[in-house]
Amino acid sequence: MTVAISQSVLPNEPMLGIGQVLNKLTGEFPDLTPSKLRFLEDQGLIEPARTRSGYRKFTQAHLERLRLILTLQRDHYLPLRVISNFLAELDAGGDPEIPGSGNQRSASSMLTPQAVLTRAELLKQTGCTTKLLSDAISAGLIPAADVFAQDAVQTLSSLVALSLRGITPHHLRGMRALIERDVEFIERAAPISPARGDGVKQAQVLEERLEIAGLLDTIRVSVVRTRLHAKTATRRG
Repeated sequence: MTVAISQSVLPNEPMLGIGQVLNKLTGEFPDLTPSKLRFLEDQGLIEPARTRSGYRKFTQAHLERLRLILTLQRDHYLPLRVISNFLAELDAGGDPEIPGSGNQRSASSMLTPQAVLTRAELLKQTGCTTKLLSDAISAGLIPAADVFAQDAVQTLSSLVALSLRGITPHHLRGMRALIERDVEFIERAAPISPARGDGVKQAQVLEERLEIAGLLDTIRVSVVRTRLHAKTATRRG
């Protein structure tokens, strides 16, 4: 399926100002600010229309593109450089896979409105037991809630598969601690400026932090694979 998010403006198409865009998106992305919108524009990720007076105006297509960008940042921890390449392939008429996505989700699936699942629906869709879900929440691997985003399906499905191999959320508590340590390390490496209200600088810091996280993930996966190959080869020998 080919998916495209055109940024062109059709005649008589309804246009939204920055305030209206924020009203529609900040419920889902609380950290979205006018400064961050301008930063994304400066990075070439979104191209709003302009009135004769220079005011930015957004269409529904712009909203969809913004939602995609912000979701890729928030849920997939992708730096803007990677998101830019992803969007370029999308703009060319492709349906690219999300970089680093374990279940190979594509642009078309990202643009489909995600369902909100009740606890019962989540359990049914993943084949998970109530105890495993409770253990996952206790271990901090899934947020405690009455309803869950579709992304929880991937996490819980992975936990179900791991449980069949004897790996439980209890065993992953150490992973959670390592993640928190990584977050603290990244925050020290890319601190937020004490100047408050500077949304552009904060967006730049977030981008730098995501970039560092991506680099750490690349190194971590490489080291784990190398170690597994080495141990497997040693045992064969």
